[in-house]
Amino acid sequence: MMVAGACQERRAESAASRSLGLRYGKSDGIFYAMKATIDNAGRLVIPKEIRREAGLKPGLPLDVRWENGRIAITPAPLSVKLERRGRLLVAVPRKTVAPLKTETVERIRKTLRQERSSRS
Repeated sequence: MMVAGACQERRAESAASRSLGLRYGKSDGIFYAMKATIDNAGRLVIPKEIRREAGLKPGLPLDVRWENGRIAITPAPLSVKLERRGRLLVAVPRKTVAPLKTETVERIRKTLRQERSSRS
C-alpha cells in the first residue's frame, strides 16, 4: 500500500524514469534495461538516464565485478580510517571529500522513509 506522499512523489518523477522503471528497478516484476555497447578498447558507455538516476558523475570511481553470472557495477566505497573521538569510534575519509549537500541528504532521507513505509 502506498501512502499519499509517496504517490505524489512518484508522479513527480520524470516521464522517462517512470516509463523505464529506473527509479525502482522494476515494474510488475519486469526489469527494464537500456542497451549499451562496449568499444574496441573495452569502454562501456552507461546511458544518460541510468547515470542520472544512479547519481554517477564523471571521475567517480566504480567497482566492476562478476556476480552470479552478471556484471555488477557499483560506486566504489569511500576509503576511511577509524578514529577514536571520546568514547566514539568515527569513520573519517582518508582523502578530502566535498561535504554532502542538503538536497542530497533530504533525497536520501525521503527515499529511506519511502522504502521503510512500503515494507510495513
